[in-house]
Amino acid sequence: MNLDLSIVIPLYNEEESLRELVEWVERVCTEQQLSREIIMIDDGSTDDSWGVITALTAQFPSVKGIKFQRNYGKSPALYEGFKAAQGNVVITMDADLQDSPDEIPGLYSMIVKDGFDLVSGWKKVRYDNAVTKNLPSKLYNGVNRRLTGIKLHDMNCGLKAYKRKVIKSIEVYGEMHRFIPVLAKYAGFRKIGEKVVQHRARKYGTSKFGWERFINGFLDLLSIQFVSRFGKKPMHLFGALGAFTFLAGLICTVWLVTDKIWLSNASLTNKPAFYMALTAMVMGTLFFLTGFVAELVVRNAGDRNLYLTEERIGWNKEL
Repeated sequence: MNLDLSIVIPLYNEEESLRELVEWVERVCTEQQLSREIIMIDDGSTDDSWGVITALTAQFPSVKGIKFQRNYGKSPALYEGFKAAQGNVVITMDADLQDSPDEIPGLYSMIVKDGFDLVSGWKKVRYDNAVTKNLPSKLYNGVNRRLTGIKLHDMNCGLKAYKRKVIKSIEVYGEMHRFIPVLAKYAGFRKIGEKVVQHRARKYGTSKFGWERFINGFLDLLSIQFVSRFGKKPMHLFGALGAFTFLAGLICTVWLVTDKIWLSNASLTNKPAFYMALTAMVMGTLFFLTGFVAELVVRNAGDRNLYLTEERIGWNKEL
């Protein structure tokens, strides 16, 4: 199967918007003569989202569905969607109709014609609450640009386009969907672009995100920086820390012992520096042991992303 596009749509309790979204995507892709598959991942919805997806698969040959047994989060949904995607270009978008399918041709063109590995949408004009979403988002993206060196204005925009080899080369887990451009950069994909896209006011339902996503986002950024640099070589970090700490404690201990024997003959146990030196040596040894254990874990780690899917539909149809 040689498809132009895979459109991956994670969703949670979005039954009102799904039919309108699929019909809009179908209309745009038909006008542009793009062969496609629309992969909808139901992240354990408690409304009738899966019923709507089932009806859409019967009506549209391009629609496929994956249903999680419970709510795992957006990153696991994207992980499963990426794993299933077969299109030469993969576009992700949210299911709440705030992302416009009219942006699909432009994003597709930037990947195919302009040669970008990844293109991220930039919602330059937003219709979200200025206090609870817009201002924190600007701060969050500013910190991201400074720490990662990736000059994107809206790192967390759900509307993105990728070459297929990009999404097949990265692992999206936890809540790392916010940092897919960072994962792509560390995987060796350097041509990352940005496109100003239309942001639409929410038509149905309410936002699923709160203030905690910004706190979690900063913590995830620190995690991804650590994993990207030391995930496959933890001994490089813990070994260096262990060597430095142990040597500092050893040097201090030797100096104290030398001072006792040749100079002052003072009791070592009365000096706080003696206990600090011993503590440093113990900590250095523990850092080394942590590095060895981490290396063993890395060498023997299997697939961490085992998400239970309850049902799949639409995968045996001819497009």
